[in-house]
Amino acid sequence: MKRIAFFLMVTVTGLVKAQDPIFSQFFMIPETVNTSFTGSSEGTKAGIIHKVQWPGLDFSINTQFAYASNWFEEMNSGIGISFLNHKETQTRYNFSQFNVNYAYRVKVTDKWTFRPSLSLGVGSKDFGFQNLLLEDQINIVSGVINTNSIDPIDLQRNLLFFDTSVSFLAHNDKTWIGLTLRHLNKPNISFVGEGNNALEMFMSFHGAIEFPLERGSDDHSVFFLTNAMVQGKYNRVDVGGQYVYDRFSFALLAATTPFANDPNSHFLTSINAGVGFKYEGFKFGYSYDFNVTNIGRTGGIFELSISYDFDNNYDCDGCPNYY
Repeated sequence: MKRIAFFLMVTVTGLVKAQDPIFSQFFMIPETVNTSFTGSSEGTKAGIIHKVQWPGLDFSINTQFAYASNWFEEMNSGIGISFLNHKETQTRYNFSQFNVNYAYRVKVTDKWTFRPSLSLGVGSKDFGFQNLLLEDQINIVSGVINTNSIDPIDLQRNLLFFDTSVSFLAHNDKTWIGLTLRHLNKPNISFVGEGNNALEMFMSFHGAIEFPLERGSDDHSVFFLTNAMVQGKYNRVDVGGQYVYDRFSFALLAATTPFANDPNSHFLTSINAGVGFKYEGFKFGYSYDFNVTNIGRTGGIFELSISYDFDNNYDCDGCPNYY
């Protein structure tokens, strides 16, 4: 039983220390990485993105993110909600979090705007421990299985925690730069009763610069994109570009690990290609991450997104410009 307990502790620790879910389409639905975009179009918006990772393996991962936000001019603020769900099929590990987001607009100059934001959330982690069977639950004489165990590990089946994050966004009509700091309160996410395993802070520095290809038009442009992320020992930097023509967009980014913490790490991990299409207030996106490491035939990673601007206000004056 001690060996079982040790295995469980190692497995649980490895999973709860895993990094936050990351979306390659941060430039199409920036709410996935920065809550300061809440109400940034100064109207009402909603959207959802679905991510499937490594469908070619038995160990596949599905992640969904949904949001809705509204701008309140009398408060000079945006208020919204968001929901994240992350599930690993083989281990039955499930992580969900609901957040309330608030962003405030500060006009710094005639061209530049600063938007700080606060996000408060409640998270839930579930490992499916109810499916485990420990040694002391089995009566080898009668064959009866007891539903309770006296194992001192006292694994919790479901874990709830409170989470606090802040984000900042500075932008003009051609450039936006953002910073996000998640898990400022470092909540305890240990599955072990009376254990202490703090969720490590996630930091992201991201931005975009637009280079118009036609004078006075945002319908024919090239964007330079980047998103640098750090969480504990994990680090990743996405860098690339997006070409926009009328209603269509095409993006190509490289996902890199510039500071390798493992001899088996690769500097370049994937090449991420994406396409987008706008129609009225709708925006559709699809991306596929091509794995370039020797991990094997994973089936890659794909994301499908859809968002809707109820005011069809994607090109509002003074708002952060992104496709």
